[in-house]
Amino acid sequence: MEKIRTIIVDDEPLAREGLRRLLAVDSDIEILCECGDGVQAVKDIDAHKPDLVFLDVQMPEIDGFAVLEALDPRRMPAVIFVTAYDRYALDAFKIHATDYILKPVDKDRFRTALDRAKADIRLRSAQAVNDRLLNILDHIRTREKIYGRIVVKSAGRIFFLKIDEIDWIEAAGDYVYIHTRKEKHLLRETMASLEARLDPEKFIRIHRSIIVNIDCIKELEPMFHGDYAVRLYNGSCLTSGRTYRDRLERLLKKDI
Repeated sequence: MEKIRTIIVDDEPLAREGLRRLLAVDSDIEILCECGDGVQAVKDIDAHKPDLVFLDVQMPEIDGFAVLEALDPRRMPAVIFVTAYDRYALDAFKIHATDYILKPVDKDRFRTALDRAKADIRLRSAQAVNDRLLNILDHIRTREKIYGRIVVKSAGRIFFLKIDEIDWIEAAGDYVYIHTRKEKHLLRETMASLEARLDPEKFIRIHRSIIVNIDCIKELEPMFHGDYAVRLYNGSCLTSGRTYRDRLERLLKKDI
């Protein structure tokens, strides 16, 4: 029987050591590597494609949720979340039946979570695992607004894009292009999901495929059938959709 290829992700060395010791006595587990931060975790998970990841929720810079968002959802490993205590996170895990363990780690609780993950993996129910993880991401996205920055993975790099740097956003199937003044970035997220997370006081959806930063709008020019040409300070000219006309008209009544 093949071993379950596992990665440990936690920014605390003692926490990683504790998980490593608990896993060392299980002959089914092969520890591929350990990661001390979210950026390295994304790189190692992409490179090694593990079966199982122990993922710390609370890490600096890129937390456990951002790590999941940066991964390819088609190749999502089974994940056991590790957290010191996060009421909202625990509610999300319970709702979507994804396992987690609390710090300090209780051996019995650890064994229960590990046995469950092993059963999922052995039964080859990868799709069920993926569905639960994606449900968690959707749940988080609909509850948490983006007000500071967003994690972008591009050409092997992971970096932070300040929300104020975004000029406009364009739909591309299950992805979006985020346009800034100098470049654009491809992000694995749908327009509906991203719109739900953005501050509606700063961003407006003008078309089913376009979201615009209100501060970047220079001019609105009425067109036929109630559409508008939306001109931005960067020179871009976008066209609104008829069904989104009311949003632009409300904008016209405010100081922008």
